[in-house]
Amino acid sequence: MIDKKNPETSVRRQCALLSLNRSSVYYDPRPESDLNDRLMRRLDALYTAHPFLGYRKLTKLLQREGHAVNRKRVLRLMRLLGLQAIYPKPDTSAPHPKHPIYPYLLRNLAITEPCQVWATDITYIRLRKGYCYLIAVIDWYSRYVVSWRLSATMESDFCVEALREALTLGTPHIFNTDQGSQFTSFAFTDVLKEAGVRISMDGRASYQDNIFTERFWRSVKYEEVYIKDYAMIEDARVGLAGYIAYYNAQRPHQALTYQTPEQVHFALAPKPPVDMMDNAPKEEGALPTSPQAQQQPQPRIAKAA
Repeated sequence: MIDKKNPETSVRRQCALLSLNRSSVYYDPRPESDLNDRLMRRLDALYTAHPFLGYRKLTKLLQREGHAVNRKRVLRLMRLLGLQAIYPKPDTSAPHPKHPIYPYLLRNLAITEPCQVWATDITYIRLRKGYCYLIAVIDWYSRYVVSWRLSATMESDFCVEALREALTLGTPHIFNTDQGSQFTSFAFTDVLKEAGVRISMDGRASYQDNIFTERFWRSVKYEEVYIKDYAMIEDARVGLAGYIAYYNAQRPHQALTYQTPEQVHFALAPKPPVDMMDNAPKEEGALPTSPQAQQQPQPRIAKAA
């Protein structure tokens, strides 16, 4: 996303516009050791199974399994993976000090329809040698995955790409995120403001503010990632594309009375306008006059006022 050869805009200016640290453009990260890779894979599995455990108890579990680790290493690896225990505690997010923080708008809000609230988050996806990061934009009412992206880094550009794609498919009333620097960056929040979307951010001591996204991560990992054991990021991209298509269109959800997210999301979305070519009265049982009207209508998601 940074063009070092751009004659008109300096690297310093490009970094400022994207809310990136200029040193990260030139830094070539050193890969983690094989031991740390194994520890991260195990931490990811333990956290997915027990997301309420903090780094102290996870350290004890790893030590009980025979891993020679201390709390300092476990905490560092959890931060690298973006993992934190799901329970109330102070200072759970690390926003950029120069980025504004927006209030949490979902407390006591009844969510009654698709495109009322969308939310997003990032999770770690393990690879056979290394790891990558997955972001997903999810409709809270229908659980429909509106868009997603995979990246080898935690920079904000892939988050902005996922957001822009989602907004081509509809416009929510409220968009909720945590206070991570990717989501507080001007590159991300300006896109939402331009679309007229209200911005909501999780409270620092609130552990259930993004619970539906956390449940989706659990499904992704148990039903896809841990089974496939991706070798490279491209394998992960292909596998996740297939799983998310299945999740949206075929996987029944108990909370949705065993309907799929796609059924709920589009069945309840506003209906498209009537085709003016088909307004003439028809006899009972008559077919539409235009071929387009004979097809299953694709609902249009209305933009929030």
